[in-house]
Amino acid sequence: MTIAKFQGGAAVTMSSQEIADLVGSRHDDVKRSIDRLVARGVISQPPMADGPKAGNGVVVQEYRVSKRDSYVIVAQLSPEFTAALVDRWQALEERAARPMTQAEITAANANHLVAVERQQREQQLALERIERRVEDLSQTTMWDYCPQNCQSLTRIKETMLARHGLSGAVVDYVLKVWPNQPNPAGMVRNGHEEALGSQYLVWSKSHVTAAFHRFVFESTMVTATQATHPYFEGRFRLVQKVPH
Repeated sequence: MTIAKFQGGAAVTMSSQEIADLVGSRHDDVKRSIDRLVARGVISQPPMADGPKAGNGVVVQEYRVSKRDSYVIVAQLSPEFTAALVDRWQALEERAARPMTQAEITAANANHLVAVERQQREQQLALERIERRVEDLSQTTMWDYCPQNCQSLTRIKETMLARHGLSGAVVDYVLKVWPNQPNPAGMVRNGHEEALGSQYLVWSKSHVTAAFHRFVFESTMVTATQATHPYFEGRFRLVQKVPH
């Protein structure tokens, strides 16, 4: 059973996994139902948080749903389980009202330590990617003009906005943060007088097309124009999904 308190308040939340357990549904089906209700404006967008690890070791992402919205979700999924939901909320609120036992404090501290260690590992991986990128750039080809088979960041953003509706922030993520990011093809000297000898990165058109094809294919549409990706935090605009 997973419960949590809103930061700065005393309201208890219920996880989407627990809702799935209550109504006997798959967790991903419950999350999709939540997304549909949010898109229709029936419930508010619940915050996302780390849940327990799945059998393959991947940390499951869960919604933290308010009491009011949980009733709406359960009524949508399985009206006959409303009584079970009422009983569970009563148990949650009674548990939240009493002081934590030493065992619960120990478990909470252990969970916090695991979260900190995971965050440190992610930061270390990000640092290693940056170091590799710096090393790659030190050996990057330099051109006076952009080759015809390459594109600058500005041009890629224009292309991906027109092709998929992707924002500049998503394009920056795919090219610079995503684990499957395409390597830059080289750098071009900026020929404008006011550029003062600066350079800018360019990418191979074919590598960029392949990378965004993969990123879009791996994305999941949650509304007609909004999508999520396993590696990208939050939703983003996507208006055309590339077929596999």
